[in-house]
Amino acid sequence: MDYPEDLKYLDTHEYVRLEGEIATIGITEFAVDQLGDIVFLELPEVSDAISKGDNIGTIESVKAVESLNAPVSGTVIERNDELIDNPEILVDDPYGEGWFLKVRVNDPDEINDALSAEEYNALVAGE
Repeated sequence: MDYPEDLKYLDTHEYVRLEGEIATIGITEFAVDQLGDIVFLELPEVSDAISKGDNIGTIESVKAVESLNAPVSGTVIERNDELIDNPEILVDDPYGEGWFLKVRVNDPDEINDALSAEEYNALVAGE
C-alpha cells in the first residue's frame, strides 16, 4: 500500500496534510482496506471547533463502525460533502478526492508527534 511522504499519520489510521495553517484530514488506504465497503460517514459541520484527540465523527462499513479522531485542534473550514454522499470515493482515492475535512489549525506543532510514512508503514505491517 502507498503512504505518501508528505502526510503525517496517527496510529488510529487518520492522516493529516499540513499546508501553512490549513490541515487536510482523512483516513489511510490501510484503514479503507480494513473497513471494506463504506456505507455511511458522519463529519462535523463547517465552523465547528475540534480538539486534537477528540472524536470528530464516525465511519460505518458493512464490517464495523469506527470513530474518527482529530489529529489537530482548530476550526473546520471545509467539509467534503461529496464524500458523504458518495463514500466509495475513499476506495479509489483516499489521499486525493477522499479527504474528510479542512481545518484552520490552532497550533501547527501539534502534528510533530504524529508518525511519518515510514513509521506508519512499520506500524501497519505489524498488524
